[in-house]
Amino acid sequence: MQQPLFHVMLGGRKVGPYDRRTIVGMRIKQTLTSEHVLIDSDGLQLSVADLIGRAARSNDFNPNRTGGFSIVQATYPASLTGVSGKGIAVPRFRGEVEARLQNDALRVAGRFRHGFGWKEGRVKLPLGEIIRAGTRGSRVELGLGREGQAVQRITLELFTADAATELAGKLPSALPWPEDAMPSAQVARTGSHYLLWVPVLGVAAVVVVVLAVLMSRRMY
Repeated sequence: MQQPLFHVMLGGRKVGPYDRRTIVGMRIKQTLTSEHVLIDSDGLQLSVADLIGRAARSNDFNPNRTGGFSIVQATYPASLTGVSGKGIAVPRFRGEVEARLQNDALRVAGRFRHGFGWKEGRVKLPLGEIIRAGTRGSRVELGLGREGQAVQRITLELFTADAATELAGKLPSALPWPEDAMPSAQVARTGSHYLLWVPVLGVAAVVVVVLAVLMSRRMY
C-alpha cells in the first residue's frame, strides 16, 4: 500500500511532499520541530507531533515479537539519541523506534544497520535497573545500574515534552538525576532555510545541465 504524503508549511509556502518516514527523520535530525504544520492529501492540517503520534503501518515497522505475555502500560514513538557506559547491549537503532513500557521492562524496538542491509531488533531495559530518569524538553535521560556505581546512560527522544515527562514519571525505580548530572539542553536547529533551499538548488542544477549541453554543442 502506498504511503500517504504530506506537505510541510514553511514561511507560508508548501514544501514537499514527504512520506511519514522522511518527516520523522527530519524531526529526529531537528530539521523540523514537533510544532511544524503539515498538510495531507485531503488538505487537512496537522502537526508533526500529531503525525508521529499515529501508529506506524505494520508493514513499515514490524519488530520481532516474543511469545511471552507481558502487560503493556504505554507505547511511545521515539528515537535513540545516545548510549554511553557499560551495561546492556543496545543496538544502534536508526530512525524511529517503539518504546513500549511493560510491567517489567521498557522495551525498545526498531531497525539498525546489519551488513549491507537493515535488521529489526529489540532490547529490554529492566525497570528495576532504571535507577535514574530525567527530562530535557522532549528527551528522556535514563540511568541504568546500581546506586553509587557508574551507570549506563540511554537517551531517548520522545518528540514532545509531555510524552517525555509521562514516561519518566512511570518508571517505578527511577529517581531524578542530580542537577549537575543532567546534560545541558540542546537548542533545536530550525530546518526552514534548509528545506526552502532544496527546490532552489534543484532548479539551479537543471540550469547548469542545460548550459553544459549548450556549451558542448557550440564546441562541436
